[in-house]
Amino acid sequence: MGFGVSGSTAIIFLGVLIATGTLYTTVSDTTEMLNDAEDSNSEHLLERRNTGINVTSVTYSNNSGTYPMDIRVKNTGTLTLSANDTSVLVNNEYQQPSGSTRTVNGTSGTDIWAPNETLLIELTVDNEPKRVKIVTENGVTDSNSTLEEV
Repeated sequence: MGFGVSGSTAIIFLGVLIATGTLYTTVSDTTEMLNDAEDSNSEHLLERRNTGINVTSVTYSNNSGTYPMDIRVKNTGTLTLSANDTSVLVNNEYQQPSGSTRTVNGTSGTDIWAPNETLLIELTVDNEPKRVKIVTENGVTDSNSTLEEV
């Protein structure tokens, strides 16, 4: 064999070696990203399993066309939740958190909603409420369509 054949073989071998290294790096990074996504999904599912809420009571009054409401929600799960990240839907309409007052077991200004504590949400809506739905930050919901007018 001459130098041309040996040189060509070395160049081809070097190209295959570089391509294999690049392929290994790509496959390794992709596998790592998939494993991270699986771990994140498992953590999210565990949080959902450990979250439980119960809308214990909803009261409202008719105040000349506006309806002040008190919504009491008990944290029945084992996970501490965020009071400010809890969403409220009244008659299937999202209610802005800035339009409500939230207290946990009588303490206002706290965001920590621990297990077995009750969150009180006070808000005013324009239409007579028929149904209330509460959604936690990780998507667990409970609703109450038995509203009491006081």
